[in-house]
Amino acid sequence: MVRTLKKIRILYLKHVKWRKYAIGKNFYVGQRVYLWGRNGIRIGDNFYMGRDSQIETSCTIGNNVIVGNKVGIIGKYDHHYQTLGLPIRLTPRIRDEDYAWKGLEEITRIEDDVWIGYGAIILSGVTVGLGSIIAAGSLVTKNVEPYSIYGGNPAKKIGNRFDSEEDLKKHKELLKLLPTHLKGKL
Repeated sequence: MVRTLKKIRILYLKHVKWRKYAIGKNFYVGQRVYLWGRNGIRIGDNFYMGRDSQIETSCTIGNNVIVGNKVGIIGKYDHHYQTLGLPIRLTPRIRDEDYAWKGLEEITRIEDDVWIGYGAIILSGVTVGLGSIIAAGSLVTKNVEPYSIYGGNPAKKIGNRFDSEEDLKKHKELLKLLPTHLKGKL
């Protein structure tokens, strides 16, 4: 019964609540997840997002991506804070149709095979490269190199995902052998 209710919830979210977004196969999000992107959101196959997480910026997300609990993928220009004569609370917001300031064309890109740890924050306009890991609690303000591990505030490269170039090469070769239903578009 519980499994059926979870499936119904996911179908409702994907096909009713978030129908304006492009969402791939095998999509799962935990409780209290929120999605909004002014210029759309595209999510690939085999996507998992933990509870209390949110996407509040236009973005594209690849296949086989894991997003932990309490993660924020958010815009850095959500309020026109340089508006003269208005407190920030009353300034135009990116959600407003007449908003004409920074951030309108920014797209956050999270490539295939990425793992974003608990409580991380990724700002708009950033690309998180193929096969990367973002450590828990990190604040990502700049692009992330493929197959690397980033952590901290602001996030910096703290290592490579694999111990050697040979291991990375072997990983890429083995990915080619995965059955089609598992690899998505890797």
